[in-house]
Amino acid sequence: MPVPARDRCRLGEDIAFQETLRGRVFTFHSTWGLFNPKRIDRGTRLLIDHIKAGPADCCLDLGCGYGPIGLALGHLCPEGEVHLIDKDFVAVEYAAQNAAHNGLTNCRTYLSNAFSHVPTHVRFDTIASNLPAKTGNELLTIIMRDACARLKPGGHLWVVTIAGLKEYIKRNFKEVFGNYKKIKQRGTYLLSLAVKE
Repeated sequence: MPVPARDRCRLGEDIAFQETLRGRVFTFHSTWGLFNPKRIDRGTRLLIDHIKAGPADCCLDLGCGYGPIGLALGHLCPEGEVHLIDKDFVAVEYAAQNAAHNGLTNCRTYLSNAFSHVPTHVRFDTIASNLPAKTGNELLTIIMRDACARLKPGGHLWVVTIAGLKEYIKRNFKEVFGNYKKIKQRGTYLLSLAVKE
């Protein structure tokens, strides 16, 4: 369970809480206006609980928010590098602060609208995202195609969505990657995996 640092937060003050992710206690700071600012949401936790990555993997947290997925990957990949990107500069700022506060020196945070500012020469072993349903089908399809192009051969795309998007995700993963695997469904959240062949 999250441990709130304050019972009440006014606009402009940090919200601080702790979460145990993959066997490590993390302290997160966030603020109002970011997604789920007071605790790790159930979809993100589903992804973090099941994602696999090697100790030297190069990873991308797409739409990082204040950084829980990217920081968990930074913990799992101590010899690798994790890129945390978001189109919201406030989110990126908090993700950078959270990486530093938790002592993760292998995390890079920067602004990027999907893959728009990800260095073109970088290829990833793992890309992970909690995709919001409101993103829209066209943008989701572009993101999937760009993710496939940016993965190394054998690289993995892990996506958590609301379960209502299952058929859409399955159809598009098969179209873009040629494969689809349902990893886990918990309540209204679905974790899906595609592998670049």
